Amino acid sequence: MNISFENPDKINGLLTLTIEKEDYEKDMEKTLKDYRKKANVPGFRPGMVPMGLIKRQYGEAVKVDTVNKLLGEKLYEYIRENNIQMLGEPMPNNEKQKELDFKTDGPFEFVFDIAVAPEFSAALGADDTIDYYDITVDDELVGRQVDMFASRAGHYDKADAYDPALNDMLKGDLRELGADGNALEGGVVVEGAVLMPEYIKVDDQKKLFDGAKPGSVITFNPKKAYPENEAELTSLLKIDKEKAAQMESDFTYLVTEISRFVKAEVNQELFDNVFGEGTVKSEEEFRQKIADGIKAQLKNDEDYKFLLDVRKYLEDKVGELQFPDALLKRIMLNNNKDKGEKFVDDNYEASIKELKWHLIKEQLVSANGIKVSDDDIKEVAKDITRMQFIQYGMGNVDEELVEKFAADMIKERKNIDNLVDRAVDVKLAAALKNAVKLNKKPISLDDFNKMMQEK
Repeated sequence: MNISFENPDKINGLLTLTIEKEDYEKDMEKTLKDYRKKANVPGFRPGMVPMGLIKRQYGEAVKVDTVNKLLGEKLYEYIRENNIQMLGEPMPNNEKQKELDFKTDGPFEFVFDIAVAPEFSAALGADDTIDYYDITVDDELVGRQVDMFASRAGHYDKADAYDPALNDMLKGDLRELGADGNALEGGVVVEGAVLMPEYIKVDDQKKLFDGAKPGSVITFNPKKAYPENEAELTSLLKIDKEKAAQMESDFTYLVTEISRFVKAEVNQELFDNVFGEGTVKSEEEFRQKIADGIKAQLKNDEDYKFLLDVRKYLEDKVGELQFPDALLKRIMLNNNKDKGEKFVDDNYEASIKELKWHLIKEQLVSANGIKVSDDDIKEVAKDITRMQFIQYGMGNVDEELVEKFAADMIKERKNIDNLVDRAVDVKLAAALKNAVKLNKKPISLDDFNKMMQEK
């Protein structure tokens, strides 16, 4: 076997691999002997079929499979051992690849175009200064979180009169009216219909409910109250879409009950509900624990923005890179045969931008000795799980439950790549924050979010 590699311009490689008869013959004969043992040919006992017959029947196909298997093994072995940073997969050379005749014993010559990554350095050190946005956890931000916890632990009380400023919820009976203003015989009737006037889109319809009390009868028009909102109309009147589209009638609404949402008091009961019994014993401790939790959550956002700034800094520092564009477009087209050349032309520039960052990131990961273990993936899954629980106001979830949800997440193969990427980013951000000079910039959460939305 002979393998040669030419790479005159550093990015377009030509790999030629020649397979001789002695390279594949032994494996081919072994496979044919296995075929002979299993072959079921009329007139011959199992294992006694003449080898000549086996070769005539299966020889060429076995040769093709054996040569192709050997080709794949040796090709990637050569690329790995010679540290060729290949982009995409090898592509048969259109000009130098000759047609192969597997009826012969060879030699079989394969010629491949190899896209090679450009050479560059993306090192970072103490001489490099990168912005790091430090989100300020102030009293207002903590107060918002306290208010959210109080709202989630709140309840509804009965009210004597509807107050539009308090988003009261009404319960009552709906009855369709005829053109004469009386109840329509056979019309729509809904008992116990729940309605929140605050969500009515039209002001003159909304104001009809002001000051309503249990026993009040309000006449309104649902179609006018919820214009262009067929889903709301069908839900309120318990009718299908076709009927809702035709519904123009006025309705009476007999108020039977008014409920007012009351936030939970900020007391020991709320502390225990959020963080577990006895964990927090005062409002000061409660606010401090919330502040610590917010800061821990925001660290992910701060680090994410830091890595974005690292990317921009290094892309500018590395400068323009030369890629084997024609070959990469062939590879891209080969991977998207159903989408065609227009797809490649429209998406190539964005693809190269991502490829450039991928290559830079590979250097950073290697330079900082970053490796991801199963434990790292598990910790990332647990962090994601905890954040999901916190978003639902559950800050005191038992660790066993966190472990269970994280384990379920890891079992899903579709999640693994994302979890690995997250684990790499966590380690890379930590390493680079120690490697470079950080230009720390205090910023409010609102301004940080605004900045991220503008990117």
